Amino acid sequence: MKKQPVYFLVLLMVAALAFTSCKNNVDYRKTKSGVMYKIFGDGKDSLVKPGNIMKIDFTIKVGSSDSVLQTSIGKSPLFIPIEGNAPADAYSPIEVFSMLRKGDSAVIVQLVDTLMKKNPGGAMPPFFKKGDKLLTIIKVLNVFSSQELAGKDRELENEKERARMEKEVTDDLVKANADMTAWLAAKKINATKTGRGTYVEIKEAGTGMQADTGKYLTVRYEGKTLSDGKVFQSTMDAKSQPFTFKLGSVPPGAIAGWDEGLKLFKKGGKGTLYIPGPLAYGKNPPQGSSFKPNEALIFDIDVVDVSDTQPAPPQQQQLPPQIREQMEKQMREQQQKQQQQKKAGN
Repeated sequence: MKKQPVYFLVLLMVAALAFTSCKNNVDYRKTKSGVMYKIFGDGKDSLVKPGNIMKIDFTIKVGSSDSVLQTSIGKSPLFIPIEGNAPADAYSPIEVFSMLRKGDSAVIVQLVDTLMKKNPGGAMPPFFKKGDKLLTIIKVLNVFSSQELAGKDRELENEKERARMEKEVTDDLVKANADMTAWLAAKKINATKTGRGTYVEIKEAGTGMQADTGKYLTVRYEGKTLSDGKVFQSTMDAKSQPFTFKLGSVPPGAIAGWDEGLKLFKKGGKGTLYIPGPLAYGKNPPQGSSFKPNEALIFDIDVVDVSDTQPAPPQQQQLPPQIREQMEKQMREQQQKQQQQKKAGN
């Protein structure tokens, strides 16, 4: 595990003590909407101003459980444009941003009861409990005067993040590949390993153009979770729209396991891809999905087409002229009726 910077370890301890002190608002100030905050810094740099872009590390925690909801520590920092004063009733950490300087740290406290009152009838996360507090702990790493300067730094951070994620995938694949190999052996499935760990069972290789990086593929598929064989999505039905994407594109058009496995097929090919979790949706599956972190998946695939150029989108079926004319006539009559009713009301 990557070591956290000393300043964040200190701030996390401060945050833990904040729950005691906040009961009496000791040493904490309040924004106009009531958000409590405490800023740590030497006050030497100028305050951020509208048009600046603030680069921060952050951690968001729930008080009662001391659990971390989200953090940038060990990952990419956040770049926040400063757009002036927040609305007086915002009840948000953004109210504190305009009070910060380069090098500052801050502990920001929101009361869950107040958040619930400001969102009546709205769905609140299950981890929000009455009487609890939400902590946002931030460190201002840098302040940029323009989007151009911030963009250059963001790209450097993105490069670091890509390298970090690649190493994470490589490390996770050690166990994932061993588990996949054991599972395939137990099921007596003869599949070929390709790339970093995608296993491919070829039923028909196909006879058309070879799939390769840069080619446009149109694929029908049925996706299942390897643990229980449960189908989570399918486009095998002729009524469903197949998936078209560019193989090996950046940003990726498909999960890494597809980019690896589909290269073994030509147009018309059929088979099954057995994909370890790190080459599927990894540790952070799509929000709202049913996938577990690093969950292994199975895809039955049918390569409908392979092309050098992007296929035209499917055309919508045109209505017969007689029906279209009848619908247009009905719309005109409806509009005339509404106008007459409006005049009668006057």
